Amino acid sequence: MASLRSLSIWFFFFFFFVFLINPSISIRTSFIKLPGSDGSRYCDSWRLAAETNNVGTWDLIPSICVDSVAEYLNGDQFLSDYSVIVDYALAFAKSVEITGDGKDVWIFDIDETLLTNIDYYKAHGYGSEPYDDNKFSEWVEQGTAPAFDASLRLYNALKKLGFTIILLTGRDEHQRTSTETNLRDAGYSGWERLLLRGPNDQGKSATNYKSEQRSKLIEEGFKIRGNSGDQWSDLQGFAVADRSFKVPNPMYYIP
Repeated sequence: MASLRSLSIWFFFFFFFVFLINPSISIRTSFIKLPGSDGSRYCDSWRLAAETNNVGTWDLIPSICVDSVAEYLNGDQFLSDYSVIVDYALAFAKSVEITGDGKDVWIFDIDETLLTNIDYYKAHGYGSEPYDDNKFSEWVEQGTAPAFDASLRLYNALKKLGFTIILLTGRDEHQRTSTETNLRDAGYSGWERLLLRGPNDQGKSATNYKSEQRSKLIEEGFKIRGNSGDQWSDLQGFAVADRSFKVPNPMYYIP
């Protein structure tokens, strides 16, 4: 009798365990959905979480979302999102009282802010492949990245309003010539300074490096009115702008 009871108990726990782990019969599937189970809907939600900095530090886009990110970047929604942010930035810029002393500054990042590297990332999985510094440096040296139309519109409008334009990028100092040539070919001109990483900036996080550069500007008497970038590290830290505007970039994250 004891052995029969033990066998019954064993079968009870066996079938209970099978019931729990089999998604076709488990009641848990009514309450818990695995990420990605809704395909593009999940990817849209992931992209929103990434843009709002709720994902935190991340290295690669989810493999399930490659097609979704590609469709977004090559479609009308991306251009619309970008344009709306530029409209808000311009509305704010028009509210700023320019002193006329050349000290009212607007800072721009370059990659994925003024210039789009979409052609490079098309060939590298839209951010699903590990970043290769050598390959990207080769791309930078080609100097063929086009401008974002919306950013070019904002850039030129800010100049007309009297803002001093300063470009602050994570590119290295040895890329200055190719960067300046690319910017001018893309339609940008008239910036006050182009700040790139020097030897002493190597190894610093983007947040610290850009914060330090902004601090130096403030020490010189500049007033940082606005700041545009595709990464939160372009905008956060210390010595921040009066208003910062993040443009969309679901391809990569730089801390």
